Amino acid sequence: MRADSEHSDRIPWAKLALLWLAGFDLRITLLAIPPLLPLIHRDLGLSESGVAALTGLPVLMLASAAILGSMIITRFDARRAILFGIALIGLSSAMRGVGPSIPMLFAMTFIMGAGVAITQPALPSLVYHWTPARVGMATAVYTNGLLMGEVIGAALTSSVVLPLAGSWPAALAVWAIVPIATVAILWRVTPSLGRSASAKRPGWFPNFREATVWRLGITQAGTSIAYFGANTFIPDYLHTVHASHLIAPALGWLNAGQIPASIAIAMFPSVFVGRPRAIQAGAIGTAVGLLIFFAPYTWCRLGGAALIGFASSIAFVVNWVFPPLIARTPDEIHRLSAGMFTIGYALAFITPLLAGMAWDRSGIAATALVPVAIGAVLLFIGPIGLVIPSRDLDRAAASHSG
Repeated sequence: MRADSEHSDRIPWAKLALLWLAGFDLRITLLAIPPLLPLIHRDLGLSESGVAALTGLPVLMLASAAILGSMIITRFDARRAILFGIALIGLSSAMRGVGPSIPMLFAMTFIMGAGVAITQPALPSLVYHWTPARVGMATAVYTNGLLMGEVIGAALTSSVVLPLAGSWPAALAVWAIVPIATVAILWRVTPSLGRSASAKRPGWFPNFREATVWRLGITQAGTSIAYFGANTFIPDYLHTVHASHLIAPALGWLNAGQIPASIAIAMFPSVFVGRPRAIQAGAIGTAVGLLIFFAPYTWCRLGGAALIGFASSIAFVVNWVFPPLIARTPDEIHRLSAGMFTIGYALAFITPLLAGMAWDRSGIAATALVPVAIGAVLLFIGPIGLVIPSRDLDRAAASHSG
């Protein structure tokens, strides 16, 4: 009997906590920007296209640097890649507000996005190495950390951190403390993964001719387009329709709606894990949430935002469980993940940018939220034909239980 099977009933709480913290770092600095957009908009004179470019730049880096992350994982290991990536996130985020100036803001946002892009493909690989018998549970845990980073960044930046810091550049620097502290903790308490036993160095470039990579990538695009599009344009949309008082609560509900998604997946794995229909259900929920949001009532604005967050996150978490389950060998996990992120985030960068340009040209605020509808469509068509062996489905479900 394999060692991981013998100890499958023992939950590795310490490793799960570290995975949660790493996931938290991937979004806490990223999602500090949307609540500050009105101030950045005012101080630096950004157009709506500039706002879309600022919030979309990290997404572009998630696409263009994901393959770099795969290469770093291959040459070193997943743990070292995560240490390097999170260090980049913390240091660059702290410097975004220096000046303040547009060149510094965009340059440091570029580097921060690269740090996130390097870290993301490493997390599924680290899950496999640290918790091989609980891949599903570990994935749910670090995506929960990621979602909590989004919730806290969106909800507390303008209401708590900004008043304490006194300015938006200082608020960005405050959040940078978290990833810097995480690097120190991971460096001190986690051992090296060691060298691969294989004599031949594994490949690192994704196989873009593989249909599975495209299915996962299109699904990833749907979750990212819906979520980032909503976070980017809800603040200015509500400002335009004279509902600025709803910006903070709407962003809070959008992001808080994601938390029950990861909890539900952890509690009912047989319903969600490895099930393409769960992703398609998320697509339908995202579209319904958008329709509700446009109704000019406070409860509709907040309820619609919450449903968008919940439904798109169901699809998001389920999709991230697939690479460790589908990959034929451990060395293929980061390649598959990198391909998924490259495709997904490339589409997620282009779509909101076009929406911002459409708003600038037409003057119709509602056009900015078209990406949410596009994301719902991609979520529905992306997982079609995506399957894993029933034996692996059973193993994934079992890894959540207990």
